[in-house]
Amino acid sequence: MSGFSLLNTDVLHDILSRLPADAFASAACVNKSWNKACKGILSTPKLASALSLNPNLHEAVNEVVNKVLAEPICPDFAIASIGKGFNLESAHTLITQKLGSRTPIITNVAGGLIGMDAKTSQVKEVKWDDADSDGERSRKNRGILLTVGFVPGLKVDTIPLLIGRTNYQMAMVDQFLIDISQYTDSVSGCSIPSGIILFGDQNFDMKPVMAEMGETHHFNFSWKRISYLQSINGFVYADAVMPDEIAIVGDGSGSFLCRNWNNSPSCSYWIGAVALVFAKDKQNSPGAGIGDVQFNVACSTGVIPFGPQLQAASVEKGSNTSRLTFTMEGHNQILNAEELVDDILDLMDQQHTVPDLFLGVIHLQRGLYVDGSVSWRARTSLTFYQVTGSYGSELGIEGVGINPGDSFLFYHSDPGTALCTSDEAFQNLSALKADSNFPQVLGGFLFSSNLRSKSISGKPNMDSDPFRGNFPGVPLAGVYCRGEIGRGCSGLITQEEVAEENNPRRCHHVYAAVYLVLSYVPVSLTSDHS
Repeated sequence: MSGFSLLNTDVLHDILSRLPADAFASAACVNKSWNKACKGILSTPKLASALSLNPNLHEAVNEVVNKVLAEPICPDFAIASIGKGFNLESAHTLITQKLGSRTPIITNVAGGLIGMDAKTSQVKEVKWDDADSDGERSRKNRGILLTVGFVPGLKVDTIPLLIGRTNYQMAMVDQFLIDISQYTDSVSGCSIPSGIILFGDQNFDMKPVMAEMGETHHFNFSWKRISYLQSINGFVYADAVMPDEIAIVGDGSGSFLCRNWNNSPSCSYWIGAVALVFAKDKQNSPGAGIGDVQFNVACSTGVIPFGPQLQAASVEKGSNTSRLTFTMEGHNQILNAEELVDDILDLMDQQHTVPDLFLGVIHLQRGLYVDGSVSWRARTSLTFYQVTGSYGSELGIEGVGINPGDSFLFYHSDPGTALCTSDEAFQNLSALKADSNFPQVLGGFLFSSNLRSKSISGKPNMDSDPFRGNFPGVPLAGVYCRGEIGRGCSGLITQEEVAEENNPRRCHHVYAAVYLVLSYVPVSLTSDHS
């Protein structure tokens, strides 16, 4: 009998728990007793994250992979965020080789990174300058942030949104939603996912997609297992494909690769967005001893409205931008956009600030609600479009989601609002932590606008402080981006978001910081509340 076989359970547990992930996986195959011990060690969800600012891609990948796999973990998913100085395809290939092609992996390009350094274990926050030339970016903007997660009780996969190569407007949004629902149903027996982390391409406007995720959809197909289905005039209507309480966060305007990626010119579609979908695993019975992973969303905003209500008169749409004329709501005269924008900028310049300007467009959505009978109810959502210029009576904006007749207000970035709502997000997370019923925090993700600056508060790390101040030492993976996405009724959304039930919902934000807090409720607590 070998010496290892004589180890008592506590000593064996202590030895195995110190092994790196690869050695741990091998140890689990030694014999039944070791396998049982390994299952006991890796029985609860776990998040591991590491940052490297090494300018050499191969060395940076090795540093973060070695760090996240330094302890026992079996990756169910991975998100790798890189600087623009690294080649996206090369980085994605290296990460895939390290973690395996069966692991759902998304690699995306970020405007900056927030995470724990793989070598020093110190929290670092770096934001790169978009004004740098291409050559400067390739030399300076180098870094990688890798996050892997082990989530027993959940199934995870990447679902792509396909776009026609010859027609950017030919987005298969309905099919995208069906694919998410069908995948979720196949693994959980329910069409509603637990949470989604979403990445959109910078050449594709994600705002209409986010709006559709909250709307009623009609599909002429025979599949009958979507929750809350109603058949009306031969069509199947599904209101709750993505109910409001489902957490959806991410970056809606970047560059990314995933394992569904096919860059062959012969392919008639390209991937305009990808959803990392988390769904409950129906194979885990209530008696399996697995608890519940929860997705909690908080948000710090940074824009305020000003001026009268306006209305779009005509809209000319490009592939990812629009030009519109507009009137005062209730009037017919087309306003001079150039003069109006100049007046706004002059006013702000007198206040020693040059803000970013946005249109806040109110979209009306029709919802189908099932409560004994079918009923329709109107609700509104607020979507932001950044102003790119003014040309006589025409106003240029990013995005293609605005239509003639849509009502909107001008919004401008406001550091005071950003600071105030950041403090509010901190307090909301503090209240969450203070709740005696609150479960263990596994880690968090942060999607912060690259328009927000550390000069807002006169100190660095403003956006990461609400999380790090409440959960010190807990993994946080943060990126700076241009299209922060955040929605989900978790009790963490700022008071501005929930002040009135009829307030327009915000899903696609600007000048904001969106927090996703992953937490775990042990099976004993889930049983107590069942």
